[in-house]
Amino acid sequence: MTSRGIPRTTLGEGARHEGFLRHKSFRWAKIAFLLCALAIALYALVDVPGRHYGGTAPGYLLGTISLLLILWLTMLGVRKRVMTRGRWSLKGWTSAHVWLGLSLAVLATLHTGFRFGPDVHTLSYALMLLVILSGLYGVAVYAALPSALSDSRAEMTKPQMVDALAKLDAQLEAAAQPLAQRDAALVARAIREDPFRAGLARRLSGASSRSPTLRALASLRGIPETGALVPVLERKAAALAQIRRHLRIRALLEVWLYVHVPLTFALIAALAAHILSVFFYW
Repeated sequence: MTSRGIPRTTLGEGARHEGFLRHKSFRWAKIAFLLCALAIALYALVDVPGRHYGGTAPGYLLGTISLLLILWLTMLGVRKRVMTRGRWSLKGWTSAHVWLGLSLAVLATLHTGFRFGPDVHTLSYALMLLVILSGLYGVAVYAALPSALSDSRAEMTKPQMVDALAKLDAQLEAAAQPLAQRDAALVARAIREDPFRAGLARRLSGASSRSPTLRALASLRGIPETGALVPVLERKAAALAQIRRHLRIRALLEVWLYVHVPLTFALIAALAAHILSVFFYW
């Protein structure tokens, strides 16, 4: 489940987001529920020597299904690059990705037989749960934030935002010509302020306490010689605040990738070690 794996057609209105979860009247939710029900029935009704664990016949079956599901789910990042309609549309694939991904919490737990310990097998299980949880975060933020992202842009694209800042900076540069050197230096730092160059932490926080524009505005407001400059600084401060809100929401939509994707690769590596240890050392 990657953020880029969420179909762009699902962004925006809440109804469109609900589209991939409700795809084909919850088709994949029903399939996932049926798969979980069959797994629970298998676990409950099939007798095994001693107690259930991954090395029994039901355990091997559930483990194989879980492994194949995990490998298939990782293909969403590849699938999203091929836009098609119909049964295997990106929306349908994403719906399957979410619901079948959730079903793994049941299938893999039954595969373990509720046996856990300080080993690679439990590590694989824990990583899988972390991948699922990070995926749930991705689904949640894409449900809650796209409308806020649209509002924060005020119908402006990024190039339009950049162009608006450039025009304000040009006005600031012209208005700062008669200023004293100290005041002109404050304006010059405000002109150089670029919110799009902020790091991930700054974008997530939306912090503006170190904004050169706000510092210049605080220092120059009330000085008679800067009367024509202050309104321009105020407009730039307002524009920067809007852009920071936009960048913060975008960062919240994307930051889970920095957890979800590495965890997915770690899960695959742990599964490889899990399988090798089962077949070569048990």
